[in-house]
Amino acid sequence: MTVAEALDQVLAHAAALPAEMVPLAKANGRVLASDLKALRTQPPADVSAMDGYAVRSDDVAHAPVRLKVIGEIAAGRPFNAVIGRGEAARIFTGGVVPDGADTVVVQELTTRDGDSVEVQKAARKGRNVRRQGLDFRLNDLLLTAGHRLTARDLALAAGMNHPTVPVHRRPKLALFATGDELVPPGVEPGPGQIVYSNGFALAALARQEGAVVADLGVVGDRLEETIAAVRRARELEADILVTTGGASVGDYDLVQKAFAEEGMALSFWKIAMRPGRPLMHGRLGAMQVLGLPGNPVSSYVCAVLFLGPLIRRMSGRTDVIVATDSAVLGCDLPANDERADYLRATLAAGAEGPIAAPFAVQDSSMMATLSQADCLLIREPYAPPAKAGSPCRIVKFER
Repeated sequence: MTVAEALDQVLAHAAALPAEMVPLAKANGRVLASDLKALRTQPPADVSAMDGYAVRSDDVAHAPVRLKVIGEIAAGRPFNAVIGRGEAARIFTGGVVPDGADTVVVQELTTRDGDSVEVQKAARKGRNVRRQGLDFRLNDLLLTAGHRLTARDLALAAGMNHPTVPVHRRPKLALFATGDELVPPGVEPGPGQIVYSNGFALAALARQEGAVVADLGVVGDRLEETIAAVRRARELEADILVTTGGASVGDYDLVQKAFAEEGMALSFWKIAMRPGRPLMHGRLGAMQVLGLPGNPVSSYVCAVLFLGPLIRRMSGRTDVIVATDSAVLGCDLPANDERADYLRATLAAGAEGPIAAPFAVQDSSMMATLSQADCLLIREPYAPPAKAGSPCRIVKFER
């Protein structure tokens, strides 16, 4: 199965999760489940954009001119009198422009003398006035379903007078690893043991994409323990279960057996990609299952290509598929075999675009090069030899 076919299978039964109302303070990065209309007009009345004097434009068409000051207007303190001919009112930014006035003269162009003010420069009608509805009006559709909310959007929603917003529920993700050889960081590994690392990267990636993560830890290489971990994920009502390791065909690779015991509907097992060939996907009821390889690079690359899109789809996002960018090769590459290659590479600026230079050694156990990489360089199955400077496609890592 190709990478594209496998991704189609992963997303085939995935849909945006139901909506929930959340306060604005917790809505950043969430996806709107329905359209959002303004509950008010902004500004609700004509207001001053500057500190100065509210005047009639006819009175200040020529300058200098002296006007009588009949009151003061601050933001939140409207002035009920009407500005008549030859009159003005002291006004501050955000103050409601009183009836009769249609212009604000900034204070820097005036000289105050008791209850009168001299306007030193002529001003046109509407100067320094923010008209009612300048920003938006009641019932304007300003944020649409499927939009992922940014910090700027939260300010807009607040201005629209929405204390809460309808967003798709965040996917619940359960995660566990298998292997008697795994010990946590900080523990001195014994003979044949290794430090467990996959879960930290996978949990961080999942949270970054918007999932709520329950880390179930490391499970020993015993079928009953693996089954118990699967059942724990179901008890938590996880939308997605991710496992690492144990998905191959060895005597101690028990993940697929545990899933079979629990009645999983298997979509696929093994795909034509490198790294990440022993990727497994299926469904346990409503729970999506991804069995990732145990090697750190394979695990992470599969998470980028499959887990990220799955979380985004279930979060209601529209930018589901992994984006690729153009680059040029930084070295010659040989012909490829039947599997798609995702090579860790660095990026450097070049005259014809970014230059992608793959690391010389691409072993799927090497975490240092994964950390140092700027991107994955994609080599399609059966790609012919390629020379340095040839165009290529990459998946950029976030920095």
